[in-house]
Amino acid sequence: MEELIQKLQDKNIRLSHPRLKVLEFLVQNRIHPSVDDIYVELQKDIPSLSKATVYNTLHLLEKAGLVNVLTIENNEKRYEIISDDHGHFKCISCNKIFDFSLNVEEIKSSDLADFEIREKDVYFRGLCPNCLESGGSNSEK
Repeated sequence: MEELIQKLQDKNIRLSHPRLKVLEFLVQNRIHPSVDDIYVELQKDIPSLSKATVYNTLHLLEKAGLVNVLTIENNEKRYEIISDDHGHFKCISCNKIFDFSLNVEEIKSSDLADFEIREKDVYFRGLCPNCLESGGSNSEK
């Protein structure tokens, strides 16, 4: 958390209580939350918090290179703290998003050796082990 705060200060981003709480939420809840998820949770501690503040903070954190925006479905944005290269798996039954390891260097050195990669997004959709075990009632294809 201290490293992220330092990065914000290095980019001359003023540290406010709501900004720190959004950042803290993302660090402590690696669940790929939506704006609504963050807003609902933080409003419990900050009743005056507006959804616009959450949107603006996430946009600022994204511009600062600290937050990654995931768009797995057309109109669904989720957020995460930027970390090592990884892919995402979205369960079509419970809608949870899971991270998985991804060796981007291996891919770059083989199939994409002559390409300049500017963004890396790898998504899979299907059923997670929990939903498979319980019958995965929402098994869209």
